[in-house]
Amino acid sequence: MPLSEMDARHTAEFLRVKALAERGVATAQHSLGFMYVNGQGVPRNDELAVAWYRMAASSGLEQAQYNLGVMYQKGQGVAQDLGQALHWYRQAAEQGYVQAQYNLGWLYAKGQGTPADVHEALHWFNKAAAQGDPGAQHNLGMMYEGGKGVAQDVAQAVEWYRKAADQNYARSQFNLALRYDSGQGIARDAQQAIHWFRKAAEQGYAPAQFNLGLRYDKGQDLPQDSEKAILWYGRAGEQGHASSQFNLALIHDAGHGVARDPQLALAWFRRAAEQGHAGAQDNLGLRYEHGQGVEQDYAQAAHWYALAAEQGFAGAQYHLGQLYDAGHGVAQDPSIALDWYRKAAEQGHLRAQFDLALRFESGNGVTQDEREAAYWYRKAADQDYAPAQYALGQLLDRDDTGTVDPRQATLWYRKAAEQGHALAQFALGLRHDSGHGAERDYEAAHFWYLCAARQGHARAQFNLGVMYAAGQGVPLDLVEAYAWLHRAGAAGIAPAANYIRRIAARMEPALLAQANGYIGAA
Repeated sequence: MPLSEMDARHTAEFLRVKALAERGVATAQHSLGFMYVNGQGVPRNDELAVAWYRMAASSGLEQAQYNLGVMYQKGQGVAQDLGQALHWYRQAAEQGYVQAQYNLGWLYAKGQGTPADVHEALHWFNKAAAQGDPGAQHNLGMMYEGGKGVAQDVAQAVEWYRKAADQNYARSQFNLALRYDSGQGIARDAQQAIHWFRKAAEQGYAPAQFNLGLRYDKGQDLPQDSEKAILWYGRAGEQGHASSQFNLALIHDAGHGVARDPQLALAWFRRAAEQGHAGAQDNLGLRYEHGQGVEQDYAQAAHWYALAAEQGFAGAQYHLGQLYDAGHGVAQDPSIALDWYRKAAEQGHLRAQFDLALRFESGNGVTQDEREAAYWYRKAADQDYAPAQYALGQLLDRDDTGTVDPRQATLWYRKAAEQGHALAQFALGLRHDSGHGAERDYEAAHFWYLCAARQGHARAQFNLGVMYAAGQGVPLDLVEAYAWLHRAGAAGIAPAANYIRRIAARMEPALLAQANGYIGAA
């Protein structure tokens, strides 16, 4: 139908309805208000819409009462007045108008236009839910789940979620999926969880899209599929779902299942960061600090770290502390750096704990306090951080700390040594060699010296050469002794030269030639 004919039809309809409205027909008054709100057959005019809605509402027409409540709630065509919205919703709700019952329950739940009253909210949500309103059913599920106005009952919450979910209400489909996933109020069923996540995701519900993407990303209850993960993260991310944007950035940054694309990763990090995602803000800070994909800019790095740090993100607190330490992008201030290190350390950030311990041990920017150093070393050591385990062993070994405990020191050296820490391996070898803080055991000493020596520890190479020369903890082997002592000497261990001469004097020419050839081969 041509637009001019539609306008003529609407104009005729408007004139017909207006004539009825002016004669006091409530349904016509309501229809006329609706026309003014929507600009249907007449220029839009919210003030006139309110006037006609009011006439119909005063006649007791529940739909007009509801729409008048909406106008007051939104401040559309009239000054916003939540008390008046509440009044008109109640008028319609008491006549059984389901949308008014739902909105009335919501105002009571939120304390808008009236003091919050969870029991009134429950009453009106029950009224609307009984008429099949999915939003009210969902809200009842939330109230039973949280124990608001009713005894907490997760099974009852699940039943209300199911009623709304069966009506295709996305939020309830999502909550039902969460319950199946966690096994709360219902037997855990991963496939049912995925079914309901997918139902909500296909309706465009971003949290469900994120959860579906996460399962494809991690291979959790679904085959790992990075392309499908990107698809669902992307749909949620385009709606502004920050965690989806962040995970998309991680996938493209690592090239996990797709071609690596640092610039696309950067774009997603930025979108998530601008929405306040702390992990993305920290990642963006790192890129500005190190000039990865952007021009290096310490001030920008500090800006993004600060935003994440203020949210309590431990990694950003640590990184911000480093900037204050170095005076990069901010005025150098060791005391502020220390504050940020401490905040991160108290949240369990391993490197912050270790760096804090180093400061207290050395007195760098703080009063030297080796007990405080031991405290933070232990915190990091308990997270299996080998350098902290070794450092804690050293503190427990020193007489000047007031906490000397050779046996405990040995335990921490062993933990670090078993993780491949060369200094700890040498220290453990030395203890077994000397019998200090551990049983004297030359075979164990040889084992740990060998571990450290293979990593290039010069003192371990020297001690290993001496052990081979003496047949201590290992069968005597002058060729091995000669080779290890040569390595130690080349690394700057001066006494090695004297040992090499003495061993060479004990060797037959053929054996010495073999030893020299062995060194050349190495």
